[in-house]
Amino acid sequence: MGADEHELTGGNTAGSVVRVGNTVRKPWTDNTPVVHSYLAALRSRHVDAPRLLSRDEDGRQIVEFVEGTIALSQRPLDIDALRRVGRMIRRIHDASESIPIPDPDGWKLPLPADNPNLMCHNDLAPWNLVTGDRWVFIDWDGAGPSTRLWDLAYAAQAFGVLNQGEPVESAASRLRAFVDGYGADTLLREALPAAIVKRTAAMFELLRTSNETGLQPWADMYTSGHGEFWHTASDYVAKNETAWERALSRPE
Repeated sequence: MGADEHELTGGNTAGSVVRVGNTVRKPWTDNTPVVHSYLAALRSRHVDAPRLLSRDEDGRQIVEFVEGTIALSQRPLDIDALRRVGRMIRRIHDASESIPIPDPDGWKLPLPADNPNLMCHNDLAPWNLVTGDRWVFIDWDGAGPSTRLWDLAYAAQAFGVLNQGEPVESAASRLRAFVDGYGADTLLREALPAAIVKRTAAMFELLRTSNETGLQPWADMYTSGHGEFWHTASDYVAKNETAWERALSRPE
C-alpha cells in the first residue's frame, strides 16, 4: 500500500479498498465494465451515485469518495429518514427500468432472484448509505440482474432493523415508513413480507453452505458472527411475518 493510501474497513466481499485523496481504489472485476455502464446510466437519469473516474496504473477502479457518515452508525434511522431512503430506492428502481440487463444466465450472483428483470444494487443497506450534504448509496460492485421485490426485501429488512431483540411494534413501524417512502403499490405490499422472510433465510443459507464448502468470503463471514446474526434474523422475520403483513396492509 502506498504512503498516500488509507485502507477503508467495514466491507466483506470487495477485497482491498483504499482511499487516495478524494478517490476510492478497489479491484477491477469481470463485471466492472457493465456495472460502470449501469452507474453512468443511473447518473444520466438524475440518480446521485458515486462518479466513476478511470482505472489506475495498478488496474484498480478509481471511484469518487463520497464524504459523509455511514448510516449504519445512525441505525435505526428515524421515520422521516426511513421515508427518504424509501424514496431514494424507488428512484433507483424506476431509473433502472429503461436500462438493459445482461444475460442473467451468465451473471454470477450469490443470491440470484427468480426471473430477474431489473438491474439492481443488491446490497441496499445502512452500511452502504452515506448521509450528509448528499445521501448516496455506495459500493455498487455487486450490482446485477434482480427484481424490485428481491432488492427491496433485503433493504426493508436492513433499514427496518428487523432483527432479533427488536420490539416487533417498533420494527413494524420502521418497515411501514420505509415502504411508504418507496410508494409501494398494493401488490408489492402484499408480496413483501413473504419475500423478506425468503430473502433473509437465503442469506443465512448462503453463509451456512459456504462454511461447509469453504466458499469465500462467505465461509469466513459465517464464523465471524454473520452466521449467527442472519440465523437469528431469519427466525425473527419468519416468526413475525403476520406483524409485517399488518403493518403494510393498513390504509395509507
